[in-house]
Amino acid sequence: MLTVRKQIKKFNTVETSESAIDLQTTIGHRMRQRSLKGIELPRYEMSEDGLEGDLAYRLIHDHLMLDGNAMLNLATFVGTWMEPEALNLMRECVDKNMIDKDEYPQTAELENRCLRMLARLWHAPDPEQAVGTSTTGSSEACMLGGMVLRWHWRQRRNAAGLDDRRPNLVMGTNTQICWDKFCAYFDVEARMGPISSHHLQMTAEAAISACDENTIGVVGVLGSTFDGSYEPIEAIQKGLDQLQESKGLDIPIHVDGASGAFVAPFNSPDLMWDFQLPRVKSINTSGHKYGGVVPGVGWVIWREQQDLPEELRFNVNYLGGQMPTIGMNFSRPGAQIVAQYFNFIHLGHRGYCQRMASLENTASYIADSINAMAPMKLLSHPKGQLPVFAVTLEESVDNWTVFQLSDRLRARGWQVPAYTMPADCEDIAVLRFVIRAGFTRDMADLLIQDVQNAVEWFEKLESPMPDPNREHQPFHH
Repeated sequence: MLTVRKQIKKFNTVETSESAIDLQTTIGHRMRQRSLKGIELPRYEMSEDGLEGDLAYRLIHDHLMLDGNAMLNLATFVGTWMEPEALNLMRECVDKNMIDKDEYPQTAELENRCLRMLARLWHAPDPEQAVGTSTTGSSEACMLGGMVLRWHWRQRRNAAGLDDRRPNLVMGTNTQICWDKFCAYFDVEARMGPISSHHLQMTAEAAISACDENTIGVVGVLGSTFDGSYEPIEAIQKGLDQLQESKGLDIPIHVDGASGAFVAPFNSPDLMWDFQLPRVKSINTSGHKYGGVVPGVGWVIWREQQDLPEELRFNVNYLGGQMPTIGMNFSRPGAQIVAQYFNFIHLGHRGYCQRMASLENTASYIADSINAMAPMKLLSHPKGQLPVFAVTLEESVDNWTVFQLSDRLRARGWQVPAYTMPADCEDIAVLRFVIRAGFTRDMADLLIQDVQNAVEWFEKLESPMPDPNREHQPFHH
């Protein structure tokens, strides 16, 4: 392979390898200005000689131009927009490591303030006695929550002289894939409560029926990734109370509020789901979802000090002082913590209420507009849940699919995922729309019109649309 600076006689006679980048056709004009003769850069190994910073920037910048537009990405729950002032703060803090609290005590103080604010928002009995940590996202936070459930269950079993080799965790088939990972990583049986076309989330009855003496806890999802709906956490608590009365099983709840824990307090303040329920021992959320921060920051909080075992709290003494650490990761960025605090003091409670009301209204407007289109069928509505909804097609539609509709929308720049629902509902294929901060009513009108145009085009087909797509698999995001 020719290297970056290797001399050749004729640029246009050299064939570029598939495993190399043709620099002559990408940044050749800049290379000629600097008398650089090389035309290939290895794709999958380090080159012998590097590129100057501006050339490397140009090469990578151009490569990324075919990525999707983040603002048109209706697949992700992750934030794609922040206030310019927040982004400025993040740039100023981009080099701060959150683990090094002795070096960056003021950033550490902002983390503590965020934790106290969240503990109050989620009605911890004594917010000053609640304990928690920031994380890289909800996946890490869920791992920590599940790990603590397993730890407490094992302690109780050992104290009673009982077998501790077969723990299980009860959750719905609609849970995010991080819970499958947790069960695999920590050798816990995943007890999946079924869903149905009538209940796209786990019912209290399904949760209780799956519990036994080896159940370490029940995961209640506040905002399903599949359709945005909330599981009935209060009803699950009542069912577990009855189970304890009848069988003596004291089973805690972890609330996976990756999205909903930043939505429900503001648009559904009367909903009972958080530490107001005594069985809720821990809650996680993603600051980089409806918390309004760009990736990646998550949070997990336990209701009381005793709910987080001392054995899972660690101290590090080689960073300039005694550094307490709870998370599974070590080094992680401090900039997102600062951005989270910015949102808290910038928006305040009223600002978050206004934002969530606006998102709910926009999502409801889009959902109602699409539902009014003849072949479209709404499976969930954003009112009183996440600003997220799922649609499918009427059974009479046989010339096209939601997968083909998704492809046609992508041609217009919109990224709207199509997928089949999880176990017990695999025959239902849906489109899911996620509305986030920065998505305006004008954008909503453009989206509705593009959906309408695509549907009208498909409905004119006289025969089935060819479907070269692979087998459509259940979606996990």
